[in-house]
Amino acid sequence: MRLSMISLSALMLAATATPAFADDTAPPPALTINGSATVVSDYRFRGISQTDKNFAIQGSITITHESGFYVSVWGSSVDDYVTMAGTGHQEMDLIAGFKKTYNGTTFDVGALYYVYPKTHPTGDISSSDFIEPYFDISHTFGPVTAKATVNYAPKQKALALDQGALGAASKKEDNVYLAGDFTAAIPKTPVSLSAHIGHTWGPSWLSIGKEYTDWGLGASIAYKSLTFGIQYVDTNGDFITPSGKNASKAGVVGSVGVSF
Repeated sequence: MRLSMISLSALMLAATATPAFADDTAPPPALTINGSATVVSDYRFRGISQTDKNFAIQGSITITHESGFYVSVWGSSVDDYVTMAGTGHQEMDLIAGFKKTYNGTTFDVGALYYVYPKTHPTGDISSSDFIEPYFDISHTFGPVTAKATVNYAPKQKALALDQGALGAASKKEDNVYLAGDFTAAIPKTPVSLSAHIGHTWGPSWLSIGKEYTDWGLGASIAYKSLTFGIQYVDTNGDFITPSGKNASKAGVVGSVGVSF
């Protein structure tokens, strides 16, 4: 997500500031806050629909320190089949990491904790929440940015394939996701193009029982604080939802987002 930055310090200073001389330069703030709110026609996670190919409402807020450390919360509506118990309708991602740029190359390392509130009925001891450390590296070549990402979810109960309806004993599984992303800003226009390819290694709940590949092509247009996007998404996997839809097959996803 490309989000504008708002400084808490700057907001406080704006309320009390007196006129400054032309050569005065305010120091950069120690903390910045950014956020977003987005409506998408289908929430796709690594190519697989999390909403049975229906709309989702999403939002995020991130606090970043000048040192490069940051914390973030991201949330989305989801369909109940996403969780192991099949009763949750929300996803919340808690994120902490460190991001720094050296000589034009950006390194980002951290961990995601996926939480599905109000997932399990009384007596159900199956698990849906899990943690996933990540690392990515990106570099910009003129208008084009290339990024490589690796996510590794260590062995944990939530990734097991054989959790029974009553949370029977199951084998813990791990998961690896490797992805490449390319974005290109068209000069002198508000248009950006994107391409993505990723591969998931299992077996685990995240890999729908076996490894698979996902890919996509997209375009976005920025207008002030709004971003309009469209993306074609597909995989070579098969995941049939309780409604009979194949959540892993090709689809076009539209989005409208506002950043602050």
